[in-house]
Amino acid sequence: QVQLVESGGGSVQAGGSLRLSCAGSGFTARFYCMAWFRQAQGKEREGVATINSDSVTNYTDSVKGRFTVSRDNAKNTLYLQMNSLKPEDTAMYYCATRDDWWCGDRVEQYTYWGQGTQVTVSS
Repeated sequence: QVQLVESGGGSVQAGGSLRLSCAGSGFTARFYCMAWFRQAQGKEREGVATINSDSVTNYTDSVKGRFTVSRDNAKNTLYLQMNSLKPEDTAMYYCATRDDWWCGDRVEQYTYWGQGTQVTVSS
């Protein structure tokens, strides 16, 4: 049974940093695409960053140069380092994975989801 558990969210001021973690179990993460999505209140869930089994990464334009996605295969864990945070980054952040090595950027392409961790950035 695949399980994803996020942690590391919190409240920070604009310009600050946070590091999100997503601990996976029930599967071997290094063989599969893993992704971070976020959903702000009243908005649709959107893709933030992906990393495939070859560790090739992709980012949505609004976070490029500020966020870094990485994985520790030994720990079966996905990370999202978020720097220079802005109020518009405020959202619930979700970890997701799918039964394939390559990544997409659409919500419907992902089968397994964590429960989310809240990130709040104040101005």
